[in-house]
Amino acid sequence: MIKILLLALGGSLGTLARYGLSSFVNQVHGGPFPMGTLLVNITGCFVIGFLMELFQSKQVGTAELRGFATIGFLGAFTTFSTFSYETSSLFRVGHWRTGTANLAASVILGLAAVELGAATARALR
Repeated sequence: MIKILLLALGGSLGTLARYGLSSFVNQVHGGPFPMGTLLVNITGCFVIGFLMELFQSKQVGTAELRGFATIGFLGAFTTFSTFSYETSSLFRVGHWRTGTANLAASVILGLAAVELGAATARALR
């Protein structure tokens, strides 16, 4: 039961963090490019790379903490469905360059952020 409550708490906090960061970035940035979603997803990629390296290689934390952080918080924080919808919407209205830039940036920067997060955790010796 504690595991379920930790997942729910992590999910609630992740949702609030995503909404706050994405809204703030989109308000500051403006324009058709979904910068808030991109920043949230890249940040989430970095954090999951960092945390999973700590959890697995350095054996830090419990299974409950791992679930809270990765499944709960990061599962709600990152926004693959929003990314997909925004990219599809850009294509639908003819913003091919912006949609393609969002697609490429999200995938390439996401993978790079996971690796950077893991490398950062490995450097903590």
